[in-house]
Amino acid sequence: MTRWTEPHGLRAVETWVFDLDNTLYAPGLGLWEQVSARITDYVMRALSISREAAEALRVEYFHAHGTTLAGLMARHGVAPDPFLDDVHAIDLSAVAQDHALRDAIDALPGRKVIYTNGSRAHGAGVAAALGLSGCFEAVYGVEDAGYVVKPQRAAFETVFGADGFDPLLGAMVEDCQRNLRVPSELGMATIWRPADAAEARQDHVHHVADDLAAFLTRIAA
Repeated sequence: MTRWTEPHGLRAVETWVFDLDNTLYAPGLGLWEQVSARITDYVMRALSISREAAEALRVEYFHAHGTTLAGLMARHGVAPDPFLDDVHAIDLSAVAQDHALRDAIDALPGRKVIYTNGSRAHGAGVAAALGLSGCFEAVYGVEDAGYVVKPQRAAFETVFGADGFDPLLGAMVEDCQRNLRVPSELGMATIWRPADAAEARQDHVHHVADDLAAFLTRIAA
């Protein structure tokens, strides 16, 4: 048992860092599916390849580089900002405000920020649609990490350094376990919101939050 897994240990957290996609909203909402489809379309146009080839590259680059954009930049010299503007132009009309999550985040001790591998504007837009804008002191996107992406250590160090918080007093909330490894190594508490119930928990994950609002509410209770 570590200090972060002890009963009430998370009450010592001073800075909460939340991922965005499939973390602040449930995967079933379909927003990430919209982004993924637009990424495939962008890869088709940028590289003049078939949809099947573009879809294969989208998945390959995500696993090899952390995001499809990182692979496109490294292997094809694709400019990041037009890509980010295009793939995040999604329909948010089906997004409902999440009052339970808002109340749970507001009740947490300490300050709260968003850090996404998407753009800063995407993070702010989705948070607003969820009714969570007032919960967060800052929203950090991939541009704030110099377009280096999670799970690379340099991405975390750049964003965390710019924010100025002490990782030893921080917590990271993510849907992707590989993005929790470096925060754990930096001394942060790690909280995983699984998108796939069949995925096994990894050793660097301190807590699993299937229902994020309920999990956070228990901390503040």
